[in-house]
Parts: sequence; C-alpha cells; structure tokens
Amino acid sequence: MDAYFAAIEIRENPSLKGKCVIVGGSPHSRGVVSTCSYEARKYGVHSGMSSFQAWKLCPQAVFVHSSFKLYGEISKQIREIFYSWTDMVEPMSLDEAYLDVTRNKMNEVDPEKIARMIKDEVMKQTRLSCSAGVSYNKFLAKIGSDLNKPDGLSVITAENAQEILFALPVGKFHGIGKVTAARMQKMGIKTGKDLYERSLRELIRHFGKAGHFYYNVVRGVDDREVVNYWEPKSISCENTYYEDIGELDELLRRIRALAEKLSTRMYYKNIQGSNLILKIKYANFEQITRSCSLSESSADKEILYQAAEQLLISNWDPSRKVRLLGLGVGKLDCDKDCDQLELDLPDREHQNI
Repeated sequence: MDAYFAAIEIRENPSLKGKCVIVGGSPHSRGVVSTCSYEARKYGVHSGMSSFQAWKLCPQAVFVHSSFKLYGEISKQIREIFYSWTDMVEPMSLDEAYLDVTRNKMNEVDPEKIARMIKDEVMKQTRLSCSAGVSYNKFLAKIGSDLNKPDGLSVITAENAQEILFALPVGKFHGIGKVTAARMQKMGIKTGKDLYERSLRELIRHFGKAGHFYYNVVRGVDDREVVNYWEPKSISCENTYYEDIGELDELLRRIRALAEKLSTRMYYKNIQGSNLILKIKYANFEQITRSCSLSESSADKEILYQAAEQLLISNWDPSRKVRLLGLGVGKLDCDKDCDQLELDLPDREHQNI
C-alpha cells in the first residue's frame, strides 16, 4: 500500500489532501513517525524518525494519532481481495504481502493483468492506491513494488532483471539496511553493478553468511517460497513513556496495564505461552531483557502480571529512571484456528506479486 496509514487518514478527512501529514506521536512527546504522506517525505521525514525531529524538518506538517483498529479492518478487507485470487498469500505487515499466482482461482495466465486487476479492485473497494511488483521470485517482486511508487506497477523479467539491479543503489536492495549499505559504500560498492563484481568469498569475508544472500540476489536468485502459514514464536507489546519513571509503584502499575493488553491480544489470537519476557529501557537508552518460565502455559492476565511483577522487582534499580517497558510471551501454544495474519537459479515458472 502507498503511505498506508497516512492515506487512510486523508481518506477519512479529505481536508488533509495535499498537506504534509504525519501519523504518529505528537512532536512535543517521545512519539515516533509511523508513516507520512509523500508531501512530507520531500522534507526528509520517514517512518521510525522521532516526531520532534520530523517537526523540525517539516514544521508545517499536520500530526495525526494512529487509528490502528481502522488500519487493521481495512487490511483484512484488502486481504480478502488477495484471497479471491489465490490462497498463497504471505502477509508481511498490515500493508504489504506476497502473492504466488502461478496457479490462481481465476485461471488467468498473465501476472501483469492480475496485478492490475487487484490494484483496481483495492482502489474500488477502499479508495486507496497500492503499488505492485511482478516477477519470478520474491526478492525481485519486492524490488519492483518500490520502483514506481505511488500507484505503480513494475514487471521484472529474466531479460530485464540484470539491467534494473545493476542501476539500483545498494541501499534500495531489500535486505540491505542502512548500516550495511554504509559499509558497502566505504568499500566502493555503490550500485548493484558494483556488488555483482565482488566475489562470493569477498562478500562472505566482510558480511558473513549474509554474503551468500547478497551474491545471489544481485544475480536475480531467490528460492524462498511464498509461505501462507507459520507458527508465531512470540507475542509482545511495549510502551515508551512521556516522562521517565523512577517510582516502583508507578512501574508496577504500568506493568499491570501491559499484562492486560498482552492477555487481550493472546485471547484474541487463541494463543497461550509458557515463557514471560520483560524489557526495560532506561533514560540513557540502555536496555535489559529478563525472562522466566511460567508454571503452566497461559494467557491469563493475573498469571502474566504476577510473573512480570517478580521480574521487575528483582531487576529494579532505584537509582535509574525507566523510559520504556515491554512485556512478551514466548514458547507459544497456538490453536490451529489461530488467525496468523495478525501476526540458486530462479524458478521462472513462479510469478510473484
């Protein structure tokens, strides 16, 4: 989806159209940017940036609080469109998914036509635009989806893949983050062509096992299948607070709220777990994680809270204030009816959108 959260907020409030819209916390809080409109992106605003920094870059921006319930409802609506074509859908987030349409419910053989029809149906039902990439593997489909945003459609074939990848800056390669891209820049690897010219041995020496991935994808090689079911390994929630907290009573109150929120999520997804995880981030951004086993697999808020209370008390440092608390559960037991959607030479017979 194109600037998904911001696009929904603009749809719900047409007066925001054409403005620099930032979805996230207030610029006078410790909030972060969830996403922003393309108008705001021209000023250097991007997701994950602190709201205060975004405000400094774009003081005329309109800040809107997130409406996650609405975003989730629309995401399910969009996925129903995907499922009308294929059951081989791998959601990556609320606003992104892979589809394998090699065999599809409409018996349509042209993947570009499928992508266009899906885009049109999403627009018709939601009044939101999306961008699609069509190719013979997941990596190239992802690259294609980013080439002509917003409302783009790009087809990458075996014939044009090399040309596209050679011209692409390494920072645009899905799977190469900012830190790795900076390291590559220092090595003189600025584009896909530069990456292609490095040997497998050299890439492994500098980047470890990830060197295999970089060596393959710049050659259009990605054997990963579209996976439409998986078992979650953990479920969690966390809060960053407007003011640092130093009092134990207040921290325990916040932990209880997190336990209730986590329990609600687990019941909604028919999940139980037997390992509780506590995350504490201090005012100086130092972070610790502690865990303990529960007496039995559970999603009960009181059981979660009691374990979290013990962990917090045993690890509380009265000389330090806390910026963030997080609570999670691992070693999950997931009911088979659990809704998982909330949470090499290329095989050219497969067409991924």
